[in-house]
Parts: sequence; C-alpha cells; structure tokens
Amino acid sequence: MRSVFLPWASAALFLLADVMVSEDSALEGALQLQIINFNFETVQVTWNASKVSGTNLTFLYKLSSDETNSQCSNYILQQSRTAGCLLEAKKDEILCFSIWNATHSLLTKCQWISAYLKPSSPKDLNFQWHQEAITVTCSDLPYKRLLYEIQYKSMFDTEWQSKEEETCNVTTDGLDAEKCYFFRARVKTMESSYGPDTYPSDWSEVTYQQSGELRDSCQQKKLVPKFVLISCMVALLTVFLLLLSLWKVRRVQKLLMPMVPDPKFSFPGLFESHQGNFQEWIKDTQNVAHLNKMEGAEQECVPEEALVVHVVKHEAEMPIMTTSSLCPQTEEEETSGDPSRLPCQPLQGGEEISLGGFTFVMSDNSYVML
Repeated sequence: MRSVFLPWASAALFLLADVMVSEDSALEGALQLQIINFNFETVQVTWNASKVSGTNLTFLYKLSSDETNSQCSNYILQQSRTAGCLLEAKKDEILCFSIWNATHSLLTKCQWISAYLKPSSPKDLNFQWHQEAITVTCSDLPYKRLLYEIQYKSMFDTEWQSKEEETCNVTTDGLDAEKCYFFRARVKTMESSYGPDTYPSDWSEVTYQQSGELRDSCQQKKLVPKFVLISCMVALLTVFLLLLSLWKVRRVQKLLMPMVPDPKFSFPGLFESHQGNFQEWIKDTQNVAHLNKMEGAEQECVPEEALVVHVVKHEAEMPIMTTSSLCPQTEEEETSGDPSRLPCQPLQGGEEISLGGFTFVMSDNSYVML
C-alpha cells in the first residue's frame, strides 16, 4: 500500500509545483514587473497595479544578507495605489521578494540584483588634445566588466561617432582641432558578465571643445532639408522655362505678324498740325499746289504712258508762264483775278521743255518720267 502511495504523491507534488510556476509567470506578465539596480545603491521594483483589481498590493522582500523577510518601507504610489518599492543595496546580492494581495500571494521571485544593473553616468570628464587626437578620461566605477563609451560629432556631422574602452581613458583620432566638437559619455555593462537585462547609464552632459579649449556652445549649421532644396530648384527651373517660352512666342509672333509702323513718326506734323489731312500737310510741307478739276471733266488730265525725255540745256533768261491742258483755267478764274485760286504757278529755274501741251522746267541734264 505504501509502495503504491509514494509514487502517486511524488507525481502530484511535481504537477502542483509546475502549476504554481505557470501561474507565477502569468501573474508576472500581468503585473508588468520591472527591476532596476541603480549602481548597487538602490534597487527599484515596480509593477502595473491597474492590471490587478483589489486593494493595494503588499511587497515583502529578503536579501541574501538578511535573516528574515521584511515589508517595504518606501512604496512608490501611483493614483493612490502601491505601484513599487525602493530598496537599499550595498553589494551584489540575491533578492527574493513576493507581492501579495491581502493574504493571497500573486508573485514570488528570486534574482541576483546585478542582472538589472544600471551604472551611474560618467562625471568630471577631462579632455587632452594631441594634434589630431583627443583623449577623454574620467573616474572609473568601483566594479569591473564595464564599457565606457565616448560619442562625438562636429557641427557639420548629422550622426554621432562612438568609441568604447574598458576603462574611462578613451582616445579618438582623426579630429580637426580647429572645428568645434560635441562630446558625451556613458557606461554600459558587458552582456557576457551581467546578462541581457541590464541598462546603460544616462548620457553625461554635452561638452563643447574647439582648439583644445572648452566652449559654451557650438554654432550649429542649419541643414536645409533635401525636399526644400529640390523644391526650390524645381521652382526656379519652371520659372526659367516659362520666361524662355514667352520670349520664343513673342519672337514668333513678331516674325509672323510684324508691327505696323505708326505714321505719326514718319510724317511729322500730319496729325499734330493738320489732324491727319494729308493734302493740307503736303501743301504746307512740300509747297505743292492743289490741282483743281475742270468743270464737267470726269477724268483727270494725266498722260496714259510714261515718257522719258532727255533735255538739252539752253539758256532761259525770263520765266515763261504757260497754260497747258494739264492746268486749264476757267472763265470765272480769269475774270475774278483772285491769285489764291490760281492752281498753277509760274515755272521757274532750270531748263524749259514742252511736251504734249505741257511745259516743264528742269535742272541741268535731267530726265523726266511721265
């Protein structure tokens, strides 16, 4: 009988333990537990109280150096509910704690606090320039297996450059001492020694260095976004093409439809003094007599064919006034005696020639085309 009971009891205990571990994992996920060890000085354990209904939760803990469990004396409150606990820690120890809802245990866990280490930030950074290199030093932390990371960039860089060493003595090469650089530092743990759940330290304050001297700030270069630059170039190109097309259209229009010249500039005084009356203007400017038509005449007396006559020079002492069929006088004009109404003036100067009832006065060796 005993021999049958003992294997059954062992299997029951094993299944019960497995169920308890599964429940603890589910509760840990529901509580969203977070543990941070601040430089082996303070351990912060927080959880999400909104995921668990009920009253305030109770935190009980025990370090490996303690003999008995203790209740948290420094709770972190969130919306008037306990949401975490702050513990003092002086060295790397095993922390065992449990979270209770009244008399019901929600979670029990034991862990080395170094697995959640977050080192403190580097302080008192010192900079030493060596031509094109700089060495950054600071005080090392009291524990080992750490990486000291120095990041830097100039005012012309968009991304930080990094350099890591196991001690806080990091030398960076290839720098230009005339440029202004930004420097900052932090401490990280080695995953091989502390595990994947640690946290890097916060960054130190940014320090500005130029020409081996400490600066208050660097005048940062304002970088124009590529989109804005491309948009401006496209806009300028569009305006240029538009102006070029307008110029081409204007040239084509001028070629196909040339501008009609204004007669105002070709005939001075025609519009200013004579209001566009060409006969008045030509009589005033060229001293050409107005030709009157004969009464009852329907056509002007003009020759039908053009004749070219070569005149031989001879002397003409007195001007001769003739009346030809080109300028006939009526009886009224002869009797009136009004000189203003005489359409024909005496022919003066040069040679005299008669042709077809017309008399012309020509200059020396002239040709006349009728």
